[in-house]
This record gives sequence, structure tokens and C-alpha cells, in this order.
Amino acid sequence: MEVGIVGLPNVGKSTLFNALTNAGALAANYPFATIEPNVGVVAVPDRRLEQIRRLIETEKTVPALLKVVDIAGLVKGASTGEGLGNKFLSHIREVDAILHVVRCFSDGDVMHVDGKVDPQRDIETVETELMLADLESLEKTVDKQRRNARAGDKDAIASVEVIEKLLESLKLGKPLRSLAPWKPDDWKIIHNLGPITAKRVLYIANVDESDPHGQGPLVQVVRRRAESEGSVVVPVCAKLEAELAELTADDRTAMLADLGMTEPALETVAHEAYKLLGLQSYFTAGPKEIRAWTIPIGATAPQAAGVIHSDFEKGFIRAEIYNITDLLTHKNEAAIRAAGKLRSEGKTYIFQDGDIAHFLFNS
Repeated sequence: MEVGIVGLPNVGKSTLFNALTNAGALAANYPFATIEPNVGVVAVPDRRLEQIRRLIETEKTVPALLKVVDIAGLVKGASTGEGLGNKFLSHIREVDAILHVVRCFSDGDVMHVDGKVDPQRDIETVETELMLADLESLEKTVDKQRRNARAGDKDAIASVEVIEKLLESLKLGKPLRSLAPWKPDDWKIIHNLGPITAKRVLYIANVDESDPHGQGPLVQVVRRRAESEGSVVVPVCAKLEAELAELTADDRTAMLADLGMTEPALETVAHEAYKLLGLQSYFTAGPKEIRAWTIPIGATAPQAAGVIHSDFEKGFIRAEIYNITDLLTHKNEAAIRAAGKLRSEGKTYIFQDGDIAHFLFNS
């Protein structure tokens, strides 16, 4: 799954990306330091992997992964080509969810593209450009679909009905995610259209080093905005997180303690992005490796097996399953089996977060 980092220029997007991925992307104090999107893969922090490793001997542990794309800064007029405009917007269409970085710090040495820090205005600038881009794209699409609908194309008729609802929302200045939840058939049409403002948003409030917990007034503005949308805000000092990412584990722990933090804020970002996408993890555990696998919430046993290999889903017979809570209680698989906690589940079983599974399948 893929998330895109968006925001105005000079709000700390590339610094955040560097901290998330430790990829060393260019982060500079001038607009459009990012020209092409930077792409990195982030390990989703999961302390349960270490809990499993302590009880099941293995050669390695492998975390779940999240793809992150750092998209160049948007400015007013981007939807009509201002700045580097539509080139950037096309990259946003390809991600599954958006991390919207909002500047919540004042620094005379880091210029603001509009001269003054104003989180509400900054959010609205980006949101407006994304809505205008969707409006333009959908108006072009609906004309073609209307022609097909007049010719009796049933799929086109259904598409026109959905697109007209989307256009009505955009013309009222409402992002398309405000219309969710959608009917399954409508969502298929929307998903194929790829509108940007239909994607869910996680707000990242980039705060000053003196306010790592995000208690300042600028962050409260972002929180109120997020609450009005049913969204979430994670306060992050991108500069501080970039420094933490470069430290050894012991030095990182010491620095976090000095800051009154128990974990880097980026762990919260990764977890919240995971939740934003409606994802959860299950595990496989054995002598070769312990691995976290990413699945949608509500995935069936064959679907869960399919993320390992498509043949596992096609040839699925059954899964032997216990939860990590069973492992922590009984300490090993033999004791779990003896306690009657090792279950044999078939094709209709819905996987739960923290399940540990062995699959049986026909090759």
C-alpha cells in the first residue's frame, strides 16, 4: 500500500520523508526542492515481532512495509499549472492515502511561500487545488460517459450517476471523502476514476522542537480542522525525528527520555497511516523467519494466505491459527495446542489482528 506526503513548499515534507525512510532525499530551504517524487519503503513498527521472537527461535524477523511517496510542494494555482502544477497532482492520484504536512512552527530562517504561517489557510490552499484538479478531471470524464450512456451502455449510465454526485460535491467546495461511505458498486466506479479528494487524509502537524507533543495554538487549529472531517492529527517535529533516525538505539532511547517521549513520533505516523488504510497485520513464525503480513481488515483466511503467494490462496485447504495473546500466555506452540487454543479454520474464517498462522494448501 502507498501513501503520499503533500503540502505547501517549505513545510517539512522532505525532512519528514527522510526521517521516515532514512533515504537522504534533498531537503532544502527553497520551494520545489523536490522535483520528481521521492519513493521509499517504511517498516511499520510492531513490538509484537520482538515478543514473538523471544518465544520462538528464528533466524530473522521481517516487519510489514508501507510505501511512502514524497510529492513536490503544491502552491495556489497548481491545478492550472502554477509552480510545477499538474505534474505533481498526477503523482498524488496514484497513492492510496494522503499524509498532509502542515507547518505549525515559526522560523525566520525558513521562508513561508505565503509570507506567514497560517495552518487553516495552508490546508485550504492545498485542499482547494486538489478539488479543482478533481473537478477538471471528472468534467472531462463525464462528457465521454454521457455519450456512451446515450448509446445505451449500462456501465456508462451507472458511472454518469456517480460522477454527477461527485461533481455536485466539488462545486459546493466539499472534498469527495466527505461523501463516504459509498455503496460497494459506487466505490468501484470511484476507485477506477482515481479522484484525489476521495482519498483519506492523515494530518501531520510539523511542530517546533520546543513543542514536540503539539500543545501550541497552531496545532490546535489543525486539530479542529481534522475533527470536523473525522480525521486524525499527529504532531511531529520533522527536524527532531530526522535527528533521531540517525542515532543508535541506545542514544535514541536517551534522547527520547530527555524529551519526555516513549517512542519516536514517526512510529505513531506509521501506525496511524496503517489504520487509515484499513490494514492490520498477522504473523507467520518458524525457524527461518518471523514475518508480519499486511492484510485488509475483514480479510478471509484464503485472502490472507494469498498475500504470501497467489498459489496459497488458490490451493487453500485450511489454516492452523492462534493469536499472539495465546503465545504470550502459554509461551510455546505445544502448550497452546495442549490448552486447546490452536484452531483449525476454513475458508470463511475472518483473520484478526495479531493472528499467527500456518497454512495448508494444494500446490
